[in-house]
Amino acid sequence: MDWETLEKKCNTCTACSLAATRTNCVFGTGSRTARLLFVGEAPGEQEDLSGTPFVGRAGQLLNKFLEAVDIPREDVYIANILKCRPPKNRDPLPEEEEACIGYLREQVRLIRPKIIVCLGRISAAKLIKPDFRITKEHGQWFEKGDFVMTAVYHPAYLLRDPRKKEDMLTDMKRLRQKLDELCPKAGENG
Repeated sequence: MDWETLEKKCNTCTACSLAATRTNCVFGTGSRTARLLFVGEAPGEQEDLSGTPFVGRAGQLLNKFLEAVDIPREDVYIANILKCRPPKNRDPLPEEEEACIGYLREQVRLIRPKIIVCLGRISAAKLIKPDFRITKEHGQWFEKGDFVMTAVYHPAYLLRDPRKKEDMLTDMKRLRQKLDELCPKAGENG
């Protein structure tokens, strides 16, 4: 499946009840040749309105962390497990994740990133391991197939608990080091 077909299929998806309440499908954004893929859990209100992931307050905070470690946002790809916003930003339901995960798998197949970064516990539990504990395992590296994975705090969590921002900065610096190690001299689009 190519990008155009995948996005069209996603935009017209009715596999779960979230299709009935979405304003926009939030497919993903960024470089389709990125070496670095960020995966959140689901779109929020601003993302649902715009059709673009991580554009609200959490997205602005993510941008600051990317800038702090000299990773241009346009060089990465950002997506979510769910492509439609759950009501009142509640956690995704297992059946919603299952209905939507195929789109993310296809995005990963098309992008072929070197590194996948899970933004928050829910993404990490779906992609790394079901019992992932973000407070204990953030910043740790896991090998999965052809890429390495890590999880960092979700930027929305950092807005609620700013004390964790220092941990996030440390994790982002380690991410920058891993990116340089896996993609020397080529930057994010190695």
